[in-house]
Amino acid sequence: MIESKILLIKDLADIICTLKSKNKRIVLCHGVFDLLHIGHIRYLREAKSHGDILVVTCTPDRFVDKGPNRPAFDEKLRVEALAALDVVDYAAINEWATAEETLRSIRPDVYVKGREFENLEDPTGKISREAAVVEEIGAQIAFAGDIVFSSTNLINRYLSNLSQDLQEYLKIFREHYDLDYFTAMLDAMGKLKVLVLGDTIIDEYQYCSVIGKSSKDPILAVKAQSKDTFAGGVLAVANHVANFAQEVCMITILGDQPRYEDFIAANINPKIQAEYLTKYNSTTTVKRRIVEGYSFTKLIEVYELDETPLPSDFDALLCRKLKSIMPNYDLVLVADFGHGAISRSMISTICEHAPYLAINTQANAGNRGFHTISKYSHADFVSLAEHEIRLDMRDTVGNLRPMMEHHATRMGSKNFVTTMGRQGCAVLADGGAFAKVPSFVSNVVDRVGAGDAFLSVAAMASRVGAKPEAIGFIGNTVGSLAVSYIGNQTSIGPIAVLNYLKSLLK
Repeated sequence: MIESKILLIKDLADIICTLKSKNKRIVLCHGVFDLLHIGHIRYLREAKSHGDILVVTCTPDRFVDKGPNRPAFDEKLRVEALAALDVVDYAAINEWATAEETLRSIRPDVYVKGREFENLEDPTGKISREAAVVEEIGAQIAFAGDIVFSSTNLINRYLSNLSQDLQEYLKIFREHYDLDYFTAMLDAMGKLKVLVLGDTIIDEYQYCSVIGKSSKDPILAVKAQSKDTFAGGVLAVANHVANFAQEVCMITILGDQPRYEDFIAANINPKIQAEYLTKYNSTTTVKRRIVEGYSFTKLIEVYELDETPLPSDFDALLCRKLKSIMPNYDLVLVADFGHGAISRSMISTICEHAPYLAINTQANAGNRGFHTISKYSHADFVSLAEHEIRLDMRDTVGNLRPMMEHHATRMGSKNFVTTMGRQGCAVLADGGAFAKVPSFVSNVVDRVGAGDAFLSVAAMASRVGAKPEAIGFIGNTVGSLAVSYIGNQTSIGPIAVLNYLKSLLK
């Protein structure tokens, strides 16, 4: 009986067409329905009163963006729970991220939303787009439900798979910060003009399958399968920033052998005002990872990299340009990967003339030991991974806070952040305030790009005057979202951040 009520959208559309020819009035409800509760049941019961046949569609797992470890129940279980209700005539797993195409396929007479959406602000425009489709198909929109429960809140309280320590931290954090605080922060970021500088990196993932040991040499033999290529380095940072800021300008250096400009243009946010300078007789940096496709195990990384310094006349011209344009921006964000895009002369110019400077100096295989934060004499905001600050201080076991205090004092930093992977991050403010924020993530797909995402948003949060703990909190939120994707496959935006924050703060 239950199984017969669960259909594919295309099959459901055919059945609804037949029912409508028999003058049956069709009602559609749509949602995640992660934890079915009494609020849902009353909402569906009232929705059914608007017609003869109640159809309910649920959001597929891949489009649920309600925060860590969600949905708690997979799409098959959620649709089965809906179909088990007597009030529901048909149920389906949606095929799209929103209900717009579903409405066009099902063409209900009435589309019923929860009462909580009646006067809700619509920052994504999703509700207004749904309303436009309802009008387009000649249907009506209605609101139903009396008791408003939150599946997210109930899951957080009773079914959370977050550690006890993290739950206790969030309980205390909620006493000082709410969603309105972060919404205001994101609104302030939306007014920023940001200049982004740094190294372009083409991130390539070459997937393969292991076929055995070579017969001639003691090496692993693999068979090439497929390839993904992403815009990394400063390109990824600029993409993240462009999703939040009002205006973004990016200056970077490309080689001419090859240049990759067409690929880059197709893979950056069109909002970015990009200026590509050419270093002749040089390659654009490529980092090629050979990955065993089934387990996503990285076997080896190959760099295509030119380490020769910038020509002196080119360097001097760029310094003059930066000195001229930096005062036009609220924030200068430097993603320095140590591959030659930021020269010593440029560092001096940036430190002296940037109105508000945010920096990360990444330690990687191509620069390790030769590229640390000590190159910079000043920065208003610094974000380093733990291994990066320890490398600079030549200290593998010491307490992090004195190291952070040393550099923050030396550089006159307003906020100095150290990220610590699964341990979260620590934030030191210029007044001496110190906060540790735990990590929210439990499942990591790929760590590549997480630091870039953290830097991008945490730097803007610092620029708009966010409190130290809130900087770490939103930075960890963005980092948690970033590690759920392969490399820089996706740039993080404010809607995803707000949805994640909602799940943590309810």
